[in-house]
Amino acid sequence: MHRLSRSLIALIATFAALMPVTAATASAAPGDGAAILDVRPLGGRLYEVTVYSPAMNRTIPVWVSHPDFPAPALYLLNAVDGGESGGPWSNRTDVAQFFADKPVNVITPIGGRASFYTDWISDDPTLGRNMWSTFLIHELPALLESRFQMTGRNAVAGASMSATSALDLALDAPGMYQAVGSYSGCPRTSDALARTYVRSELGTFGANATNMWGADDNPAWAAHDPVLNAERLRGVALYISAGNGSPGVHEGLFDPSIAGDVGRLADRMAVGGVMESVVRECTDSLVGRLNSLGIPAQVAYRNGTHAWPYWQDDLHDSWPLFAAALGV
Repeated sequence: MHRLSRSLIALIATFAALMPVTAATASAAPGDGAAILDVRPLGGRLYEVTVYSPAMNRTIPVWVSHPDFPAPALYLLNAVDGGESGGPWSNRTDVAQFFADKPVNVITPIGGRASFYTDWISDDPTLGRNMWSTFLIHELPALLESRFQMTGRNAVAGASMSATSALDLALDAPGMYQAVGSYSGCPRTSDALARTYVRSELGTFGANATNMWGADDNPAWAAHDPVLNAERLRGVALYISAGNGSPGVHEGLFDPSIAGDVGRLADRMAVGGVMESVVRECTDSLVGRLNSLGIPAQVAYRNGTHAWPYWQDDLHDSWPLFAAALGV
């Protein structure tokens, strides 16, 4: 595990070095509270909603797929780039088409790069002010429920970094989410190896994890650990996935995500293969803990790497579980 973790940290640095990093910018407060500033139709049931967050003193673009009648909500969180550089779920997957006929609101905030979608204890010189838990739990839902006739029943799912975030949000807001999807995430945060992984992941984006949850002895690291706090997930419908790093169905040379590019396939295996093998070990920790507590979960283990095509598959596969939990 130590050898894999050192390799993973180096690979994260290589991967993230290819992504542009820009500091978040604050905007002047348009009022005293959270507010929807603009709703821009994108065609059909799709909208871009601009929301002001007083907790972060900035505006957040939010992608919304709304069925034009009252329905529950699925909050879909982006991976480590926050949808800012590599693109959000709506660019990387078929989420718009898949949910075109589903009785659910799908909501994806754009932003939150390297933030773990949590509340940070201090502002970060690179990322600015991160109060994402406050935004996602206390600011955004009430605005959207009013504007888009949402019913108050919710699911949340995330991939890679935000898989941990989705579980953590359910810990932060008991009873708010009826279902959670963790796609290829590492749900450990409090042990020494997990802290090293988190710090390296944020560090490659220029952020300092000490500004997130403090020094290594700060109890915030344990408070946000889904493995340690798994008992608090009881009663939530859980979908948990991970690959093993070996070639899977999307590592074929003529898979659309590879498109015959031998170099792309080699990169997928060299980076995504090692990353997913470590994710699998982290995921085993959570699954084992849930099993020991008698908490049911739909677990999807597979051959495959750390890559978006698998998370699109996860979204499709987890929808029946989410739909049942949401009552649709």
